Amino acid sequence: MLKRPRAILAGVCTMLMAIGAMALSAVPASAHGAMLIPGSRTFLCYEDGITSTGQIVPHNPACAAAIANSGPTPLYNWFAVGNRSGTTSGQTTGFIPDGKLCSGNSNYYDFSGFDLANPNWPKTHLTAGATMQVRFNKWAAHPGTISLYITKDGWDPTKPLTWSEMESTPFSTVTQPPSVGDPGSISSYYFWNATLPAGKTGYHVIYSVMARSDSTETFYGCSDVMFDGGNGEVTGIGATAPPPTETPCTATYSIVNSWPGGYQAQVTVTNPTTLTLFGWTVGWVLANDETVASSWNGKLSVAGSLATMKNADWNVTLSPGGSTTFGFTTNQASAPVIPASVSCQSP
Repeated sequence: MLKRPRAILAGVCTMLMAIGAMALSAVPASAHGAMLIPGSRTFLCYEDGITSTGQIVPHNPACAAAIANSGPTPLYNWFAVGNRSGTTSGQTTGFIPDGKLCSGNSNYYDFSGFDLANPNWPKTHLTAGATMQVRFNKWAAHPGTISLYITKDGWDPTKPLTWSEMESTPFSTVTQPPSVGDPGSISSYYFWNATLPAGKTGYHVIYSVMARSDSTETFYGCSDVMFDGGNGEVTGIGATAPPPTETPCTATYSIVNSWPGGYQAQVTVTNPTTLTLFGWTVGWVLANDETVASSWNGKLSVAGSLATMKNADWNVTLSPGGSTTFGFTTNQASAPVIPASVSCQSP
């Protein structure tokens, strides 16, 4: 994924903080928030429509249809898909009607356009069974529990989502997870590692429920995902809209030993940021017909001449300034060659 330009992000955050202040005055003590990774429909439609003037104009046809149905307010309040009418926080089946799951049957703003069945919703591409860092925006911070559900195999994406099409128990639940950033900005979020359901293929919806522990208020959201071996890439947003942010990392490749017909290499992965890094992937091109004989401290995959090493379960987290190493041996007839480029991305 590409990095969001900082200048654009700063301008958008300033605009949204002003809008958020107005929204908070209209709905006192609201715990606004929505899924950033994998992005909810409201968040990715906001991303899809960002312009340099601050106006939000959707490019994606599903986002445009939602706004034609509900008006532009949801684009400026993508973090406010909330309902505070429950007798307890976190109510789901029997409280949110069938066909109203993605809008949370909200009594704040009209989000009903986001309940529409449409094959064009922006999608996050994932790998079934993988562990990924989930991020939930904290436009306002309150204690509570976030639960993630997923659609059943064979669900019907041509109709608005119903409870019978959802798995009855969440695949990930977290209470008061860690967070970064100050409330009231797009760069503030709760985060945790979640293991995605195994065996899923193709198009599904991940349904988020953020239940406050100090109020009956609950926030809901639909994140459209494709289980196709992806690593969080987002498709379906406008060419001028920046994709979700990612945490950078660096990788340094060195040859530590060699012998006739092969060599041993070590790669050091470093987190140069001031934030904790959750998950990393390093890629490089194998030179001169070399093949990898063995590897350790990561999960290696090779496709043609492209080698990719993902973190192991035990070294998924790197503290600010921290590093880890992985290694491998190769079979190669010619002299060892250090790759011209070694990429590192996270998550």
